Amino acid sequence: MLQLKTFQCNPLQENTYVLFDSTTLDAVVIDCGALFLSEREAVSSYISQQRLHVCHLLLTHGHLDHCFGCASLAQELGLPVRVHDADRPLVADLSLQARQLFGMPYGEPSPLLGDALADGDAISFGPHTLQVIHTPGHTPGGVVFHCPEERIAFTGDTLFRMSVGRTDFPGGSWQQLIQSLSRLASTLPTGTTLYTGHGPATTIDDERSYNPYMKTD
Repeated sequence: MLQLKTFQCNPLQENTYVLFDSTTLDAVVIDCGALFLSEREAVSSYISQQRLHVCHLLLTHGHLDHCFGCASLAQELGLPVRVHDADRPLVADLSLQARQLFGMPYGEPSPLLGDALADGDAISFGPHTLQVIHTPGHTPGGVVFHCPEERIAFTGDTLFRMSVGRTDFPGGSWQQLIQSLSRLASTLPTGTTLYTGHGPATTIDDERSYNPYMKTD
């Protein structure tokens, strides 16, 4: 059975997720946006207290607010960070991204990057598998992580509760985002709970029915 712990991090209130199997204690961390020391300690302490074996550090996309804690956690756990190939340039130079996109200084190192994620990849931990769905639009390399057997998906900044990610940053594309939303609407099964990059969880049923950007009826 899967267990999920959510940490709300940094001034943008980004959702950092620790997902683990309750029997094997194998885990993945999705979008470690822990900026402040207290946030990083909270994530690390939880992993330690639960005696989790983190198998993968994953990113739904490469924007800085989802990456703040990646380098420190990667170093602590001895793991690389995995992101879609199209977003690797964003993560490879976080200082440059901070200046260009957010107009802020950022002096911490970028995390070590592992094998790039690609559409259709299967990320295994314990008896569970996350399927990678490429959803460009918010960024060129945005992805959704879908666990069919548990009927959950992690949508990053592609899809929020009754809203969607912005597309006005460099590399964003409204046309691609709408295509990605259409794919999610037709791909994710009824009853799937969506854990978003910011804000509360939602369901694919509610988003299909009420989200003005992806209504199908």
